[in-house]
Amino acid sequence: MRPVRIPPFPGILPMIEAALPQPAVGVGAIVFDARGRVLLICRGKAPRLGFWSVPGGRLEPGETLLDCCRREVLEETGLEVEPLTIAALAERKAEGFHYVIVDFVARLKSAAEAKPIAASDVSEARWVALADLDAYPLVEGLQRAILAARGQAGLGDADGAGNLFLAAPG
Repeated sequence: MRPVRIPPFPGILPMIEAALPQPAVGVGAIVFDARGRVLLICRGKAPRLGFWSVPGGRLEPGETLLDCCRREVLEETGLEVEPLTIAALAERKAEGFHYVIVDFVARLKSAAEAKPIAASDVSEARWVALADLDAYPLVEGLQRAILAARGQAGLGDADGAGNLFLAAPG
């Protein structure tokens, strides 16, 4: 039996495409303080309103991943960080959003005790001990990413400009 070809219905494909969310790049920062606690924020808007995550957000046009990481942490917590290595890459489709998320391990620029202050689209920001992570409603996969980031080498900035990230030769 020969397969039957069904002609496309005019206008259906654009309607399907319009219903799908436009993919976007998100950048996050997994930041540990001198006591080994991780910096978490409570999301103040969708997606995942009310869930805890690491500071981060959408990559802006013309912005590098590194600059986005610095900007988002500063906007959401008031803290200045320096991104070090890429610790995790995640794809999330939820609540009408589609993000590909690049999570960096980042260090605080100041060694002094840093107190995060929630700002922007964040309702709370705080340092959390790794042993206490189970007490927080975390976004999907975050706890695994945080625990994996602790002490991992990750992908480093190979060209010094934030354009190429490679595993360290080993």
